[in-house]
Amino acid sequence: MGMTMTQKILAAHAGLDSVVAGQLIEAKLDLVLGNDVTTPVAINEFNKIGCKTVFDRTKIAIVPDHFTPNKDIKAAEQAKMVREFARAHDIQNYFEVGCMGIEHALLPEKGLVVAGDVVIGADSHTCTYGALGAFSTGIGSTDMAAGMASGTAWFKVPSAIKFVLKNKLSGWASGKDLILHIIGMIGVDGALYQSMEFTGPGVATIDIDGRFTIANMAIEAGAKNGIFPVDKVTLKYLKEHGLREPKVFEADRDAAYDRVIEIDLAKIRPTVSFPHLPSNTKTIDEAKGLRIDQVVIGSCTNGRIEDLRVAAKILKGRKVSPNIRCIVFPATQKIYLQAVKEGIATALVEAGVAFSTPTCGPCLGGHMGILAKGERALATTNRNFVGRMGHPESEVYLSNPAVAAASAVTGVITDPEELTGKKGK
Repeated sequence: MGMTMTQKILAAHAGLDSVVAGQLIEAKLDLVLGNDVTTPVAINEFNKIGCKTVFDRTKIAIVPDHFTPNKDIKAAEQAKMVREFARAHDIQNYFEVGCMGIEHALLPEKGLVVAGDVVIGADSHTCTYGALGAFSTGIGSTDMAAGMASGTAWFKVPSAIKFVLKNKLSGWASGKDLILHIIGMIGVDGALYQSMEFTGPGVATIDIDGRFTIANMAIEAGAKNGIFPVDKVTLKYLKEHGLREPKVFEADRDAAYDRVIEIDLAKIRPTVSFPHLPSNTKTIDEAKGLRIDQVVIGSCTNGRIEDLRVAAKILKGRKVSPNIRCIVFPATQKIYLQAVKEGIATALVEAGVAFSTPTCGPCLGGHMGILAKGERALATTNRNFVGRMGHPESEVYLSNPAVAAASAVTGVITDPEELTGKKGK
């Protein structure tokens, strides 16, 4: 029996000819990631082990992004601990305020992940890098400590679900709508500890930003990872950003999948997840008209330049409703600068948007956009659990940037087509 794409990558890093689903392996790591919330715990565990230094100072990335710029004294102390650890061990890929960004957008941008890599990160959305044909997955801080010390990690080889994509997205639909549709279809545990492998002719029609969004939210279906084949789109991005030569792995024709799900991209409509699970999805036709108090555009899911371009197309020349707040968070400093150069930042600020420095702050209810009791937010983020963005009696709705921007103008969840009179971007 052949292997899936994920299984081939894991076998190569474990030094094995082949692996099967359920097999326990020890694999070499190409990158270990932590942030300002999870790394302090990992540092404590690392010190308990008694290690003098990390396995490779070039293969560890630490990105202070959750409560950075520091929101309070506790956050400042955590950041200080991380900073001192990075200096003491000469961590090459430590990103200080001013150079930082949201970790899952920053690492690919810096060329730190390439196709064929195995990456672990003490953050659940580490699965983002599957967009580049890498195996990447979230782990706990203790595993991060062990990874920093040894350069290896234990895995149970996942089985897989194959998603065959056909045709192409149309109108205002995006990669965000595809993954929300899938999560709504299979549930938040529908891919539990499985690999979500995307294939089919429709893959070629999805740009790299869309792929990042889809892979990012694989965890919201319970998946171990999400992964895309390496094609012209991938290789173009890696040529522009990659620091190392990619290693291309392809699934065998006779690879075993637990399920094969075919999806016609042309039928995907802009989709909104209602509280309090990403799987509680409705199309824009069912969701429109609901009053909201805040719009958030950004995060590791939808804070890339294409997301901001879409938001600016809708908001330029219009005004944010006086009844709501709209906050935009570019995912990295580079994206921030690009938004300035293209006039995106100007258009958004003139529309009445608060344009923020890169941070995870509002996504996890940390800072820079906390919700009060009874308030509703429409966000391009990835989770809408109870209390995710603030008060436990607040509500979070998830959407793509176009729906979010249109809704910021009207103050209610809005179909971009109805606001703009245009059928698509």
